[in-house]
Amino acid sequence: MLGSRVHAEDAVQEAFINLWRGAARYDSARGSVRAWLLGMVRNRSIDMLRSREVHERRRIAIVGLEDQIAAHEATETDFIRREQAVTVRSALATLPPDQRHVLELAYYGGWTQAEIAEHFDMPLGTVKARTRLGLEKLKWALAEIAQGAG
Repeated sequence: MLGSRVHAEDAVQEAFINLWRGAARYDSARGSVRAWLLGMVRNRSIDMLRSREVHERRRIAIVGLEDQIAAHEATETDFIRREQAVTVRSALATLPPDQRHVLELAYYGGWTQAEIAEHFDMPLGTVKARTRLGLEKLKWALAEIAQGAG
């Protein structure tokens, strides 16, 4: 009935404890001691099953609520990231093409400055200078966008 030997043993043990405590309530006119004890075990088993169902429903409800909260937070975080990406792309669009290309390859492409220098066939120092100037101009462009929004 309970699906596990351990749970069944618990139900029997609790029935024996109830038998011991409530022996005075036994009425031989209503049935045998065995029937009375089996009734106690059955009732305790049903109580245990109902209790498990309630706990399982609560657990499922809590997990569902946690999932909803996590989904909301993920959606909110995704929205903020998309907004930030749009802002950064707008700021990148204001940069001169040579600085923008270097920054895009470095940050979006994951290229090293040496790889960028080799790709464009330019000195490494030039790539570093364009990166530094591009980042400086990007900082100012983002500050202007932030001031316009605020």
